[in-house]
Amino acid sequence: MKTTIIGGGGRVGSNAAICLQCAGIVSEIQILDANTELAEGEALDLLHGASCLADQRIYAGDYERASDSDLFVITAGLRRKPDESRLDLINRNVGLFSQILNSIKSAGMKDDAIVFVVSNPVDILTHLAVSYLGLPSNQVIGLGTMLDTARFRSLIANDLNLAPTQVKALILGEHGDSMLPIWSSATVGGLPLSGVDGCDANYQRQIFERTKKSGAEVISRKGGAGWAVGATIAETVHSIALDKKQMLPVSSLQTGCYGLKDVCLSVPTVVGRAGAEQHVEIDLWPKEKQGLQASARALQQMLSNIS
Repeated sequence: MKTTIIGGGGRVGSNAAICLQCAGIVSEIQILDANTELAEGEALDLLHGASCLADQRIYAGDYERASDSDLFVITAGLRRKPDESRLDLINRNVGLFSQILNSIKSAGMKDDAIVFVVSNPVDILTHLAVSYLGLPSNQVIGLGTMLDTARFRSLIANDLNLAPTQVKALILGEHGDSMLPIWSSATVGGLPLSGVDGCDANYQRQIFERTKKSGAEVISRKGGAGWAVGATIAETVHSIALDKKQMLPVSSLQTGCYGLKDVCLSVPTVVGRAGAEQHVEIDLWPKEKQGLQASARALQQMLSNIS
């Protein structure tokens, strides 16, 4: 699978590239960035380690060379400020994102190509990509709450001294202020997480609040997220490349799941070679379903304010 990372010279794009290289699953990685010299440097640095990691083609390129890509990973965007919500990025990032979409469309793309939006605000930009590119909606996905979910699980495991890979707990809705935790299905090792000593209602409130603030915390300490988001990008790409049919909280256009329509946000989604192949409406607690619907309304209101 040929994968082009747009914005591959930045922190998120370069971290995604090394995660994809280490896993060795995609066959080609093209680094594309507005700063062509930076893209060439990143590609060269990755190429130098190829003999230790995986047999892949790795190079810097442009939109014309990207036209035969199976997957476009869009990470380019203006950096979020420490006290700025992700939705505040809309007016600053929509113009840049529209230029990227126009460049992809003008250069041409394969009929079955997948466009994977990582740039923030991811739900809004995913919706714009669906509207602009004219692809079947399943072929446009956003990272959604994948990173929030990974943070949530990892923080729970760290606090309660559990194996991180055995903690299964979801964040759904918007990747931003109105996201919500799904405690109704949270488990560890297949057993209810609520049964673990220390995981009471007070702890659940505290750990969710910390999860919501995690992005700002990382920004204030090191300037921006990178490794964890790279790992979640790779997890999503691998589900596509290997047609794994994993159920992931990616963002995609909703057409009726939980009563949601004409909005992109995260619900349980089967991800395979065709992208967002199926939305799965698993039973939620009434307050969780209400929270999901409130998150959709918040995003629809924001969409209506885009000029």
